[in-house]
Amino acid sequence: MSLFSASRAPMLDRFCRPLARGVRICVMTTALVSLVGCATKVSTPRSNTARAPSVVLDLPPMKLFQSLRPTRTARSNTAIARDFLDLSFLLENGTVLQSFTRFEGPITLRVVGDAIPASLGPDLETLISRLRTEADIDITRVAPNSAANITIQTLPHAQLRKRAPNTACIVAPNISSWNDFRQSRRANLSWSTVTKRETLSIFIPNDEAPQEIRDCLHEELAQALGPLNDLYRLTDSVFNDDNIHSVLTEFDMLILRATYAPELRTGMTRAQVSQRLPALLNRLNPAGNTRSTPPYQPISRIWNEAVMSAMRADSSATQRITAASQAVTIAQSENWTDARMGFSLFLLGRLSFGSDPVLAQNALSRAYDIYSTRSDTAYHKAHVALQLSALALLDRNYEQALAYSSDAIPTARAAGNAALLASLMMTKAESLTAMGRASEARMVRLDSLGWARYGFGTDEQVHARTSEIASLARN
Repeated sequence: MSLFSASRAPMLDRFCRPLARGVRICVMTTALVSLVGCATKVSTPRSNTARAPSVVLDLPPMKLFQSLRPTRTARSNTAIARDFLDLSFLLENGTVLQSFTRFEGPITLRVVGDAIPASLGPDLETLISRLRTEADIDITRVAPNSAANITIQTLPHAQLRKRAPNTACIVAPNISSWNDFRQSRRANLSWSTVTKRETLSIFIPNDEAPQEIRDCLHEELAQALGPLNDLYRLTDSVFNDDNIHSVLTEFDMLILRATYAPELRTGMTRAQVSQRLPALLNRLNPAGNTRSTPPYQPISRIWNEAVMSAMRADSSATQRITAASQAVTIAQSENWTDARMGFSLFLLGRLSFGSDPVLAQNALSRAYDIYSTRSDTAYHKAHVALQLSALALLDRNYEQALAYSSDAIPTARAAGNAALLASLMMTKAESLTAMGRASEARMVRLDSLGWARYGFGTDEQVHARTSEIASLARN
């Protein structure tokens, strides 16, 4: 992040990626390359369904989330204060920031670029409304030709990839356009040198799925406004490289609300912010004073490195599996039983599927069990459920596949994850079909396609995902 923030590091296909943006984990089992292993995207023309009429696609209308119920935070204020400090005074690479920064005064935002996706406007309007009401941030969208503190520019993903490989979207300080970004020196784009926030840009692809574009808006605008760090220990936040959450949660809004509280100001040191946080959080989150505080989870650089290595697209399958195994070993040596252990096992299970299905099954099952015991990892559990339901389809254990998918569908819907939701519904439909419940299967499958249009983006990709999941039951 010293150069710029390239959204969340690695990326997987949106419907099955619990990992960060940038990397796609691949396996060798053909029938599972997209569902279980998250292979490289299907090479198809990027006719974004946000701009394409459904009659052309021969698909039902796109479904949209009318309202989302973000995960509620159940943390103590002591824990929230620790998280706030680590989020606000550290970069992902470990660089310590000497001073607190935020925008001071009203914030203006504009959207520019060619071929702005139709879905971006409504999703951005919803997000701005949430920021104003939930985080109490004075932010307003202005005309494209107006000066603005924040510029959101859309451009083809291929252009982004040339400058920032393995990224889906970018936020960079001190610039107002893509041309500025291309011409700027590295030092000018370094967050470590930013002492006040006045002007920055967010670059978002205009040829990705509507959900991918929405998620970029949430993650990058949150980072533009507030914390620059990500912490794997945060189970209820977008400020986490596991990318389980992609829509700003209640915890995220509380962090942003605290960031723009009148008690704080740009230029404060960590010690000064730390001194003001207890009273500030007591005012914003009085319920947090009565909750217990879990032991502090220090940042483990060696575990972080193992996880990131496991998600690198430019590493071999063997290297990624080795890294995932190292992450599990580190988690075991630290006696972790939290989401970090669950994520380590999830990585190992996903990566080892092609070479060692038994190991994959065991690792995924253990991850599922860990996530099942915690109230704050329901979304994590839903991602694992998709993998396990796919395995059950392959084993022709249709009852089990139906159970996994049916249980996870409400969670995926609550998370606003249309791609995951559609995939679970497709899996459920195949299970019902195999069990002889054809009429139920048709209804579920039709419903899934509307969500798939928002989650996957092109008609070709929607049909490809449908075919891939169907092939699991017929393998």
